[in-house]
Amino acid sequence: MKIYTKTGDKGETSLLGGTRVYKSHLRIDAYGTIDELNAHLGLLRDQEVNKKRAKELYFIQDRLFVIGALLASDPEKGQIKKPGFSAGDIAFLEREIDSMETSLPPLSNFIMPGGHPVVSMAHIARTVCRRAERCIVLLNEASFVESLILEFVNRLSDYLFVLGRQLAVELNIKEITWHPGD
Repeated sequence: MKIYTKTGDKGETSLLGGTRVYKSHLRIDAYGTIDELNAHLGLLRDQEVNKKRAKELYFIQDRLFVIGALLASDPEKGQIKKPGFSAGDIAFLEREIDSMETSLPPLSNFIMPGGHPVVSMAHIARTVCRRAERCIVLLNEASFVESLILEFVNRLSDYLFVLGRQLAVELNIKEITWHPGD
């Protein structure tokens, strides 16, 4: 099977279920942004400092593939077999956030992204996650989106923020706090 099919040459693609839509469709934008986020997480997972959390980052990437499949499915074609996704996936993120926060100093200012390339990667992933969330919210206004997807993506951005802070601690990098006008 060839990688190119030529079926998208005129700006259309197929949802799972066969429905043809333009590549500018809200559903395509939503799962495309999830795909972009997944690529950023792969880069973040590949960093040496994250070797100890490679399994949890891989699990999150797996969940993003599931979310991508759910978003790529035509909601009018309910008979399509879809991968499982549950509240337990959200609980996993919450446990990881809570675990990391036990060793972090309390926040008193906004954090300026940066200080180390790996910390910056976590913040880039966080901002792509927030964009994915906005895309999914827009899609949800126009069509059906499982509420667990929105909850997971919202919690994932929190996880990525806390991960950036945790990475700064592990790398012995002083967090850059934002002080207006400084």
